[in-house]
Amino acid sequence: MRTVVIFSGGIDSTVLLHDLHAQGNEALALSVDYGQRHRVELDHARRIAEALGVEWRLADLSAIAPLLAGSSQTSGDVPVPHGHYAEESMKQTVVPNRNMIMLAVAGGWAISRRADRVAYAAHSGDHTIYPDCRPEFARAMDHALGLADWHRITLHCPYITLTKAQVVARGALLGVDFAATWSCYEGGDLHCGRCGTCYERREAFQLAGVPDPTRYRLS
Repeated sequence: MRTVVIFSGGIDSTVLLHDLHAQGNEALALSVDYGQRHRVELDHARRIAEALGVEWRLADLSAIAPLLAGSSQTSGDVPVPHGHYAEESMKQTVVPNRNMIMLAVAGGWAISRRADRVAYAAHSGDHTIYPDCRPEFARAMDHALGLADWHRITLHCPYITLTKAQVVARGALLGVDFAATWSCYEGGDLHCGRCGTCYERREAFQLAGVPDPTRYRLS
């Protein structure tokens, strides 16, 4: 089965890419530059895909960043909030309509390549903060992608009921090199250790009982 994977180079999408590859899918990895502060993730994505022997493409949508203002990921004047994702401030990290934009681009590539489906790695821990990671959003996008062209594709979200710790545990079974992945919204050379994604990353390894190979600026 040919599957286009929305691939950020983070833990979740990396585990998904390895998972589909291990299942014998012809996985095509698509990363998106939407003007995010942490563009370093794109380099990690490219290297991971190359190491896995998976075709990788970069969609340069960086020009839309000014249209997605108000998020700490796309607006330099909005600071990256620190602390756990459960805090209200983490909503500053929401990029308006990001997943719909990326799924639309991935859908176009999937149709042009006569792929069977598009996959993205939303998990249950994302639902509270990110509206476009909810099951009802995924169902609506699956329906829309199926109507977008005479070549019908579907949306595959295998982790949408799993916790991030369960995704990490799955990745450990698959032999994923977690040190190669990137999560931090601050960017830079090392994970900051303070932003919501760094908190979530640390917690996921702890709950999964998997050693965390990440180098953090603040321990």
